[in-house]
Amino acid sequence: MKEHKEKEVEKIKDEAPLSLMATLMKDAPNSPEVDTLVEGPVLGVEKSCVYVNLAPFGTGIIFGSEFINARDVIKKLNIGDIITAKVVDKENEDGYIELSLKEARQAIIWSEAEEAIKSKKALELPIKDANKGGLIIEWQGIQGFLPASQLKTEHYPRIEDGDKDKILVELKKLIGKRIAVTIISASPKEGKLIFSEKEQGVKEKREISGKYSVGDELEGTISGLVDFGVFVKLEDGIEGLVHISEIGWGLVEDPRKLFKLNEKVRVKAIEIKDGKISLSLKALKDNPWKDAEKRYKKGAQVTGVVIKFNHYGALVSLEEGIAGLVHVSEFGSEEKLRKVLELGKTYSFTITLFEPKEQKMTLSPIEKKA
Repeated sequence: MKEHKEKEVEKIKDEAPLSLMATLMKDAPNSPEVDTLVEGPVLGVEKSCVYVNLAPFGTGIIFGSEFINARDVIKKLNIGDIITAKVVDKENEDGYIELSLKEARQAIIWSEAEEAIKSKKALELPIKDANKGGLIIEWQGIQGFLPASQLKTEHYPRIEDGDKDKILVELKKLIGKRIAVTIISASPKEGKLIFSEKEQGVKEKREISGKYSVGDELEGTISGLVDFGVFVKLEDGIEGLVHISEIGWGLVEDPRKLFKLNEKVRVKAIEIKDGKISLSLKALKDNPWKDAEKRYKKGAQVTGVVIKFNHYGALVSLEEGIAGLVHVSEFGSEEKLRKVLELGKTYSFTITLFEPKEQKMTLSPIEKKA
């Protein structure tokens, strides 16, 4: 019976039509390497294996765990069907080229993902789930992640106090909806896809580039408050971002404490790139460092308020937009520095470095006792 089956497979193999890929492979000097994709017609489908014609290299076989992993696909196969598979062994002990259908499908999907990234292909996909960081989206059977920072402003949770639990509640409201996204990162080894909703359409990009120019002073309305800045609505469908570094000349740690939603503001366009417009609030105010030389000099004694601690020391504000650093080395340790200087309190200092053009200043406290 087995002998009869082998003859039957050999007969089918001789008579099976060659696909275009198989025809081209006739001229190839070497047999396909492990991990390469091959294509050929099905010679036979049995209870535990599938035979594939890989002429001129020989016969491919899908069996064992590879057969089990692909059984949903295999049950739909007929003799003569052209399939694409991945080589997992160039020649096993029985002389067959071992193949994997599942790995081939995965390789094709990741290849399609790379093409989608290059072409910035728009995909309309359903939102499967949400967590505090963003949304879970599935594409081609692979789950991917869309960070909240990559959401368009109309979908970004507008939570003024930044409460992550409240943000999660808002994100969960999007589950089940379909949104237009692009793939911005694909990692086959880690099985990860990262999506973005921020890619704007050609029409939106033309509207921005045709209507606005760098240097324009504009009126807008606060439409979003986030950790990294403020979104300003310029007109229906067009928003710009004031990054936290462009809000003011002084230290800004939480934009939510400075603005309210729907508040009207005047901004300046500082960059227009890839259909996105970057805005500034501080560009409409005089830079306090511009004439700082008239008020400060190295060696002068000044008073200032401690506004922030970091690993380098303490940041001290002398006036709005002018701050100097008290380096931790002045005290020997960060712990001692924090014992002497308290956040929000005013102290006397000596200016030890003053470079107004570089907007740099260092200070030394006149009183260092703990």
